[in-house]
This record gives sequence, C-alpha cells and structure tokens, in this order.
Amino acid sequence: MANPMRGEVEVVLDGTLHVARLTLGALAELEHDLGADSLMAIAERFEQGRFSSRDVLAVLVAGLRGGGWSGSAAELLTVDIGGGPVAAGRAAAELLARAFRIPA
Repeated sequence: MANPMRGEVEVVLDGTLHVARLTLGALAELEHDLGADSLMAIAERFEQGRFSSRDVLAVLVAGLRGGGWSGSAAELLTVDIGGGPVAAGRAAAELLARAFRIPA
C-alpha cells in the first residue's frame, strides 16, 4: 500500500500493484529524459494541461524506479497499466504533486 506522506502513488502494471515515488535520483533522471530546464517546468506542464503521453510515461518510469521497480521505459510501453491512459496520467500528476508537497 502506498504512503502518500512519503510521496508514494500506487500503479498497477499487468495486474500487479507497484509503489511509485519520485526520489531525488528519479527526479534528476526525469529532468534529463524530458530535456527540461527545471523540475518546475515539468510540474508546470502538468498544472497547465500541456503534458504529452511521453511526459506521462517518463514520470511513471522515474516514479516506478524510485519505488524500486527495475523495468525500463521500453517495458512500460508493453504492459497493461491498470485504469488505462487516464489512470496513468492521474498517477503521473499525483507523483509530481506529492514530490513537491511541503509536509505539514
């Protein structure tokens, strides 16, 4: 079960529950993979609804790796993501929101 206080989000791949989390290393990988100037630029894409399916996949891969998944972006293209593209987009947005949330 994912712990939102740690920034974790549940993602189902081929029927198996995975916990995703954007660690500092995962965020650095994400920034590099998307060619973004900053992490805020990535977050702004999602906030403004200007994200692409490539952005969603990159965020999910980074988050899944941050959660311990050892798969690759190529593998993520071939799995069934529980809830489909809409759930994938929501999970990616939630990962970013939780990564930048200031703990109370």
